[in-house]
Parts: sequence; C-alpha cells; structure tokens
Amino acid sequence: MAKIEVQLDLIRKYNVPGPRYTSYPTAPHFDENISWDMLIPYIKANNAPSQSDVPVSLYFHLPFCKSLCWFCGCTNVISLDSSCSARYFQYLRKELDMIAPLLNPGRKIVQLHFGGGSPTFSQPEEILQLGSWIHKLFSFEKSYEASVEVDPRTATQAKIKAFAEIGVNRVSIGIQDLNPDVQKAVHRYQPHELNLRTLEWIHSVGIESFNVDLIYGLPLQTASSFEKTLDEILKIKPSRFAVFNYAHVPWLKKAQSALTPLPPEVKMDILKMTVEKLTDCGYTYIGMDHFALETDELSLAQRNKTLQRNFQGYSTHSGSDLYAFGMSSISQTDSVYWQNEKDLKEYYTLLDEKKPVQRKGYLLSDDDKIRQKTIMRLMCDLELNYQAMSNLLAIDFTRYFSEELACLEKMQSDGLLVCNEEGIKVTDLGRLFIRNIVMHFDVYLKKDSQRRFSQTV
Repeated sequence: MAKIEVQLDLIRKYNVPGPRYTSYPTAPHFDENISWDMLIPYIKANNAPSQSDVPVSLYFHLPFCKSLCWFCGCTNVISLDSSCSARYFQYLRKELDMIAPLLNPGRKIVQLHFGGGSPTFSQPEEILQLGSWIHKLFSFEKSYEASVEVDPRTATQAKIKAFAEIGVNRVSIGIQDLNPDVQKAVHRYQPHELNLRTLEWIHSVGIESFNVDLIYGLPLQTASSFEKTLDEILKIKPSRFAVFNYAHVPWLKKAQSALTPLPPEVKMDILKMTVEKLTDCGYTYIGMDHFALETDELSLAQRNKTLQRNFQGYSTHSGSDLYAFGMSSISQTDSVYWQNEKDLKEYYTLLDEKKPVQRKGYLLSDDDKIRQKTIMRLMCDLELNYQAMSNLLAIDFTRYFSEELACLEKMQSDGLLVCNEEGIKVTDLGRLFIRNIVMHFDVYLKKDSQRRFSQTV
C-alpha cells in the first residue's frame, strides 16, 4: 500500500478512551453469575456432529516471567524459581483432560498459540511434554499455524528447538524499544545482541516467519529515538510488526504507577512517524497497531476477507472457535465467551477438586451477534457492503443501523470513510482510527460512561 500521511489534528480529535474490541461485547461485560453449567449446553451445541467442519484455534497461557516490566498489562506471575512452571504444566494437563473430551473429535486445529507471561520461561522438557499432550488430544489441519511469544532474555537455543519440535512455525519476538534509557525507565534491560542471537536460533530450526513487538508511548521515548529502533529492526526484515500503543491503566496494573506517560503531543509524533515509515517501507497497515508485508498471510487474509480478530488480536483463520487453557485465558465461540480463574492458587485448587476453572462468562444475545459480526468484519475487512451484510445477518442492515450510519457522516468529511448507497469503505488514513469508527456500532458504550479504557490512538 502507499505511504500513509498522518494528520496530527485528526489524531488529537479522535484520541479518546475506547475498547480494543478483541471481542464484542468486551471482556468487562463478562459476568461471574454465568456458571459452567450454564455454558455447557452451548459448548455441546458448538461441538455437535454438524460442527465437524468448523475449525478450532487453541491458546495456552503460560504466565511466568522472571521480572516485571512496569508497562505490562498482561496477567502474569513473577518468579525466579524456574521449577514452578513444571507444576503449572501438570495442572494444564488436568484442565486438558477435563475440556478436550467436550470437543468434537472431527474438528481440526488450524491455529495454536502460546502466550504469556513469557513462554520461554519454561524448560525444554516441559515444552516437549505439553506439545506431546496437545498433539495426542487434538487433530491438526495439515497447514496449521503455531506461534509462540519469545522473550530474548529467557530464550535459549534448546527452548527454541523444543518449540519447533512441537510444531511452532511462527515466532513473535518481544523487543519493545532498543533505547537503553527507555529500557531502564520501564525495568526491561534487553541488549539488541540478545534479540539477534535469538533470531539466529529461530532461523537455525527452520522458522522463517517472525514478527517483532514494539511499544510506543513509554517514558523518555521521542520520535527520533523510536525511529532509530525502527531502523535497526527493519534491518532484520520481520514479516510483521505489532507496534502497540502503551495503555496507561495504573488503576488496573499497579506497577504502571511508577511510569510517567509521554505527553500526548510526543506520543502522536511517534505514531505519525511510525505509520509513515513502515508504510513507506512496504508494510501494509492492517489496523489496530499491526503492520505486515504485502506478501504476508495477514495482508493476504485481509484482502481475501478471511481475517479474524479474537482475544489474541488479528488471526488469519476466519470462522474458527477459540478454546483457551491456563489461568486467566479466554475462550470464545459464536454464542458464548468464558474466562478462567485469574488467581494461580485458586486455579490449582479448583483443578485439585476436579471443578471447572471458568470464573466468568457471557451469553450473546441476537443483537450482540449482529453487532459483533458487524464490528469484526469492519475491523478486519475495512469495508462493509450493505446487501452482503443484510444477507449475512438476515436483517435490513441500513434500517437496523440507521442511527449508527448517520453518525459516520462526520468521519466521512474528515476523510476516514467513503460511504455510498452500497456500503462503507475505510480509507488508508481511516485505518488509524478503526477503533473510533466501530465504536459507533457498540450499543454498550453509552452505558459504560463510568468504565475506564485506554486511549484509541
């Protein structure tokens, strides 16, 4: 795609709090009163014989880290005891034995992801054991994607080799920023030599597809300093970038209280530079912090309208249900969401007592499903055809969303959208404001006036 010219006045205008829409309705709406017994009929229906052709994605939350990065918003467990993950893996097995029999054995796994925390905290033998369990319990599509989040500070050649042996074929390398002063300010010291060494190990086991995670908005960053980080990372030619907007939510993550966020103007300058530089270097701005080479599967999936967004972000496997394992992990099907217990000790206790580890859930109403599909297709396809959406949702789309569509007129005048009688198309510039665009279709936002979100840009 062509280079995107970012207008700072529009960033100022649209930089408001809003959800990230890894689901709709969003996770804050999950209800502790939704019990496992209430979810079971939906899970069984989701795995009826007629569902054998519906693909499945698996997620495993591996929460351990050796140190706490003060910017982190993830659910993690900090420990210097490398043996603690062995116990956790045994409990993952207990959860697997409880949940796996509920899945239709004819369904194929198309995607597998190990997230954290830091999966490279785990030992090679633990990784191999978990992989063995997974492949014995589930059937995989021949062309499945398996990915892992790698922390170069805890990665070893043996660990990378173990992940490759259990089928991992894509790696996400957490780097965040190469500036030593920024690293010190956020309590994450990571010399670039560690990143380069890790990349050598990744290539040595035949994994060519990798992406790099960066964060903008951290203390001491400037557009100039962050550009130096981008220039260095571009030398290793990642197939994808995830350049995350630092979400300052100290009311949720106490460690962030130690950080002073960048002034909005500086953060906007960094964002403008990043979007313009990466799109000028041949990366497609997928939306929501993600960039991919035009030949990458993520870009191809967006062009082919097979892109999907779930609790792990953008996925190339449209139409798959997500079954997630481990503390705090979130599963989703077409009708229900559920989240596991967040407290590690309680997670262990529940499994020892042979009880479900699900703690919260959500049952989607008919209106939820209509809005969910609308929001997700707009975030993934960056366009909506009214007739196609009417056919998909069995509604008169323009009548159902008459108020929402009328509200988009101001965005069209700002050059973010092109609207006509046939539908909506997000412009290249509008990709930057996709959260703001889909917020118009969120019926809960008016009721969420007391809820606190990160900034949209």
